[in-house]
Amino acid sequence: MQTTSVTRMWARKGSAPKVKSAPGRRSIAYSGYVIPETGELLMTKPGWFTYETVIASIRELMQMRPLEKGQKFVLVLDNAPWHKKAIRLIWKEKHSDYADIRESVDYLSLPSYSPDLNPIEQCWRTTRREVTHNRYFGTLDDLQSKLDGYFEQWRTPNQKFASLCTFKS
Repeated sequence: MQTTSVTRMWARKGSAPKVKSAPGRRSIAYSGYVIPETGELLMTKPGWFTYETVIASIRELMQMRPLEKGQKFVLVLDNAPWHKKAIRLIWKEKHSDYADIRESVDYLSLPSYSPDLNPIEQCWRTTRREVTHNRYFGTLDDLQSKLDGYFEQWRTPNQKFASLCTFKS
């Protein structure tokens, strides 16, 4: 989102700091997949979120990281309407158009209001803290360039995102 989000900052007592912000609410859509064992972060840019873009994004994931025969991805999906419709079409109604996805992907639905159980949410939280909070982006292209560079550095196995996606008992 191009709109500046302010989280915390130091300011002189009694002062009223001003934070530069772009007018309006423009945003860029990213779909993200994190491999918890390795920390690899795989990103797609759907343009907007619909069930069609979710399905296209899953297929893009399958191309980016092919699996050996017999292996499957397990996607953790929240209760967004576009996820619910994709689940219904692919796995519940078993449309023949999506047989390729069913062959390579299973899904895990999260209970309502439980983003802390979704590993990718930890990556989003870290991205906001390290890249977008308290920062001004004059254009959407500036924001996209910064995010693309950040996401690219985490495409390879890394300990940072692997540890974010590990639940401690």
